[in-house]
Amino acid sequence: MTLEAALRQGSKLLEEAGVQAPRLTAEVLLSHAIGRDRVYLYTHPEQELERIPWIHYGRYLHERMGGKPTQYITRKQEFYGRDFRVTPDVLIPRPETEHLVETALQLARGARSILDVGCGSGAIAVTLQLETGARVLATDISHSALLVAESNARRLGASVEFVECDVSSAIASEAVDLLVSNPPYIPQSEEPYLPREVRDFEPHKALFGGPTGLEIYARLIDDAKRVVRPGGWLMVELGFKLEASVRGLLSPCWEEIQVVPDLAGIPRVLAARKAAA
Repeated sequence: MTLEAALRQGSKLLEEAGVQAPRLTAEVLLSHAIGRDRVYLYTHPEQELERIPWIHYGRYLHERMGGKPTQYITRKQEFYGRDFRVTPDVLIPRPETEHLVETALQLARGARSILDVGCGSGAIAVTLQLETGARVLATDISHSALLVAESNARRLGASVEFVECDVSSAIASEAVDLLVSNPPYIPQSEEPYLPREVRDFEPHKALFGGPTGLEIYARLIDDAKRVVRPGGWLMVELGFKLEASVRGLLSPCWEEIQVVPDLAGIPRVLAARKAAA
């Protein structure tokens, strides 16, 4: 079977299984199977698919048709122009989260110390360290997630200190100039309505924020008063329709509150500055 025929056959199978973007997905999976980039498929369409890559490709297609996200099959996801390793132990980084990074770079570029709470794959922490050169701390309650984050930092050459703890409980008072977080914010009641790729494969600890979706925000924001230095920033990614509720969790010590929308105009990032002492 040639690469062109394999790509055509894979696209058809994925389409029949109801997988979104079947052609693109087939390209990514076939490229992964043969260890080449996607351009290679179009510059060498007549090349025969060898037996071992063909077996791998068939397995990848089967996994994707069963709902497994492409990123967990290829074990990678691009974020802010860099490839991050991802496993089922961590949430797959979303493009929307890049708005959190961009907001941090815009409003708190001069931060000397940064804390990423609930770091998952380390995408935010690693990116901010490489973009700013600041001292970066990153916490997660999941030991398995921290192993993934540490491997990403090591591979990409980022100097990040990882701490296993709940929220920011192990971080010293007034330790950072900027606290960033993409916390779990999906209400538990929405679980049945999530796409199967999310519901059945991504870690629930990184998805669900409790009955209302605000529970982790409340703990995070409450402890941020202790961890962030006067004049420093708190920045969080916002869940859908949670802007007003998250605003309501901010105590009077937070000022210069800003909300940054994503490309669809949906409120995506909330930033607030701690009042100077």
